[in-house]
Amino acid sequence: MTGREKEIVRHLSEDDLDRLLTETDDEKVSKRLTFIKRLYKGATCEDAADDVGMSQSTGSRWARLWNEGGLGKLTPNFGGGRPPKLDQHQREQLLDLLEEGEPWKKQEIQHLLNTEFDVEFHPNYLPRLLSDLGLSYAIPRTERPDRPDNAEEILDGRVEYAFVEDETDTPHNKRPEDDTEEEWTVEDDIRTDGGTTIGFFDISHPQPWDNSQRLYTVNEPTITRPLVKIDTPAAGFYALNGESVLQFIPNQEKEQICACFETIREQNPGERILLVLDNFSSHTCAHTRKRAHELGIDLIFLPVGSPHLNPIEPVWKSLKWESSPLIVEGADEYRALLDDIFTTLTDQLSFASSWIENHLSRFIQKLR
Repeated sequence: MTGREKEIVRHLSEDDLDRLLTETDDEKVSKRLTFIKRLYKGATCEDAADDVGMSQSTGSRWARLWNEGGLGKLTPNFGGGRPPKLDQHQREQLLDLLEEGEPWKKQEIQHLLNTEFDVEFHPNYLPRLLSDLGLSYAIPRTERPDRPDNAEEILDGRVEYAFVEDETDTPHNKRPEDDTEEEWTVEDDIRTDGGTTIGFFDISHPQPWDNSQRLYTVNEPTITRPLVKIDTPAAGFYALNGESVLQFIPNQEKEQICACFETIREQNPGERILLVLDNFSSHTCAHTRKRAHELGIDLIFLPVGSPHLNPIEPVWKSLKWESSPLIVEGADEYRALLDDIFTTLTDQLSFASSWIENHLSRFIQKLR
């Protein structure tokens, strides 16, 4: 034999191979028999494997198995292989244990399998098992210990209260502890009778050197960046049915927050504005709440420790993700870039789809 041709032992005649091919309806067996028949005819191992859609290495392995044991070794019982280490009932038990004690490290799950079920999976197979069980593999979201268990219900009640209170003369932003003698009035040039705009407000600190994206490279991945740093935070307003606004403010003091509210009002004239935001001190102080009322903006504060209930959070995440691999020459260029990306992202309602369904569906008709 020369080249890639394979010395093949003739355990069966060609007529026997043909008969077996006509009798079998198993595709796996048929491929192997066809492969051997091609070798009988003088084909190289590479060509015979290619004829049945297999790789050269697989062909070499099949030829070796045939030579060692003929048909019995080449076509073992394809009846499903070894039984699973965990039956269906045990898998359900494992899933209950995992749900009860989540989150888990892979080593902890392996220990659990050893102690509770007396089985051990290869480290390379364990992720496949966990994926089959429906587990997700992600960085756990940090949760503040002071977050109430019923945060969704609390927010739902505050949204409902905001829409109901629209029909009363009581200032929405005023609290019992505020000065009762001080009059809270909406400015004369502010109109709020054109419907209701609802949006989400938050502060973020994106930087041009924040790189969390994985990029394809041939050699070691590096990116050369100018040393640009943005000292001012970004204040974003993500509007569901109005104009979204991105501003860069010197600091987060109450005067700057009120200036942000004034810009939001300028971009969304003629409607009552419902603004969802967190409990940062400059947001909740009486000065900010009173100024918001004067601008016709009613504030809906999130439950404590519940940033996950603010749809602008995933907007920030996407904004940082999209801007991270880009290189800018200076702060002004980066701010302009962020403004363009923020405008594009906030044109989408997908970031707030679940929020709308959970907290706004009953009040859609009250929006403009």
